[in-house]
Amino acid sequence: MNATEVKIRIEAGLPGAQVQVKTPDDTHFEALVVAPQFEGLRPLKRHQLVYDTIGHAVGREVHALSITAYTPTEAAAAGIRP
Repeated sequence: MNATEVKIRIEAGLPGAQVQVKTPDDTHFEALVVAPQFEGLRPLKRHQLVYDTIGHAVGREVHALSITAYTPTEAAAAGIRP
């Protein structure tokens, strides 16, 4: 699995999300996700939503996934644009 495939899965699972995915080796990934679905959720629940979009690939094709998750309001306040 590559960064584009991970990005597509996250976007499909979180409609309207803005996603940026990086990987040095196609097994370890870093994802920046800005999604309205995160509104009112704690970081753990946000991460669970993102992991759910990847499904069975976690622990297999995706060995590690580091997630930074923001609501659109949080991202705008921090000047973050994925």
